[in-house]
Amino acid sequence: MALNDSPTKHLVTLGMFIIDTFEFRNDDGELSGKTIAEQIGGGGTYCAIGARVWLPPDRVGMIVDRGHDFPIATQEALDKYGSEIWHFRDDSDRVTTKAVNIYRGDYRGFQYLTPRIRITPVDLEGTPLARPTQLHFICSPKRAAVILQEVREISEWTPITIYEPIPFRCVPEELPALRAILSEIVILSPNAEEAHSLLSLPGPPTKSSVEHAAQMFLDMGVGKNGSGSVIIRSGAMGAYVLSRDRPSGMWIDAYWREAETENVRDVTGAGNSFLGGLSAGLHFAKGDVYEASLYASVSASYTVEQNGLPRVDRGSTNREIWNGDRPEDRLKILRDRHALRHPA
Repeated sequence: MALNDSPTKHLVTLGMFIIDTFEFRNDDGELSGKTIAEQIGGGGTYCAIGARVWLPPDRVGMIVDRGHDFPIATQEALDKYGSEIWHFRDDSDRVTTKAVNIYRGDYRGFQYLTPRIRITPVDLEGTPLARPTQLHFICSPKRAAVILQEVREISEWTPITIYEPIPFRCVPEELPALRAILSEIVILSPNAEEAHSLLSLPGPPTKSSVEHAAQMFLDMGVGKNGSGSVIIRSGAMGAYVLSRDRPSGMWIDAYWREAETENVRDVTGAGNSFLGGLSAGLHFAKGDVYEASLYASVSASYTVEQNGLPRVDRGSTNREIWNGDRPEDRLKILRDRHALRHPA
């Protein structure tokens, strides 16, 4: 399962690194639980770690904008995943990007506490992250168009594009801008609620409505200049995968099933880590997006088990274990489960 000897990164994400604070409030807006501060976050970070579950650190990449206030504990935590992942941009004149996540019942609010620093494909040039095989980005459709234009302007680079629409831009008004870029997107992956909102479909999402949404996106032209897939992440229902390469879609189970909800502590970052795992899976599955989605589901399973990123350690045989077990073991369980539902 080794990668080739090329120094090129397999996956680079343009998502931002963020230091998060989590606040839990009651219906009156008053603090109702313990505030969690200075937790590593950002969709890009979760995506990178989702890929890192399967790949060595020198094959995953991300820019981290490191301000003068960057916590020592945060630096030490990042280094445990492999220092080769992170390309730091230091600026002593600014602070590190920070945000607050506010939970009130089923409502989740998100607010930046500092200015955002966008990362673009041009920023990768001249660094070890330049021209990766796969490029992941989280943004509005209009911002995605700018990113894709930059990609076209960099010679001899045609990455597999993995696009995750940013949640608050998943509204019907953004659909025309999304349609305009779909031919250049190899993998489009909103979650179920985001897909329904973009397409003005009634909710709550069901398996049937998710399948309909995926077909609508594919018909709009996802990857029509080549191979293309739509993956709609749907929480406990799993993920629905529809590709131009096959006539019918497939549901990929969430690793933790509804009867095992005690293992699901916090879903923050689960979708991002799913796509990181998908990227890694595309390598090991030789481009089979359905098989790759099993890797993705395993990566997400580690993210939801705690607040923040999963833990990586060395086991007794000096092989990596994540949250106390091996990803390969979870992958086998998931494969066996699918084999029972989809016999050859």
